[in-house]
Amino acid sequence: MPLPTPPDTVMMDHALALAREAAAADEIPVGAVIFRGDEIVGTGGNRRERDLDPTGHAEIVALREAGKALNTWRLDDCTMVVTLEPCPMCAGALVNARMGRLVYGLTDPKAGAAGTLYDIPRDERLNHRMDVTGGIQAEACLELLQAFFLARRGQA
Repeated sequence: MPLPTPPDTVMMDHALALAREAAAADEIPVGAVIFRGDEIVGTGGNRRERDLDPTGHAEIVALREAGKALNTWRLDDCTMVVTLEPCPMCAGALVNARMGRLVYGLTDPKAGAAGTLYDIPRDERLNHRMDVTGGIQAEACLELLQAFFLARRGQA
């Protein structure tokens, strides 16, 4: 697994801030940032509840914003940083967007599709593959999710 770069850590801080914003809106706290070089080209936090949209995952929101910002659907020179390992839908969207790299915080044992349950971004049967780095600031990502679900269950 490739090592994180210094910008990965900075962008994870930004993704964590987006996840906190999602939690404040009563959304599952996941945040995503897409960057190219040192420029952020797309951001997203979960929006499923607010938009009543089953595809309103942070990664999809960020992909849509990046495509518009760069005026292309091909994001092969970009990196996505996301607080939680992408699900199959989001991992497939990253492949379809030709994302250059994926960096995530916390593995997802229930739906992780970037190495845990599935490995869609590196599946040699697909037409595109990308480097994946996991575990970046995993503890902070875990604490955010745990606090959210404890509060939701009235245990905080």
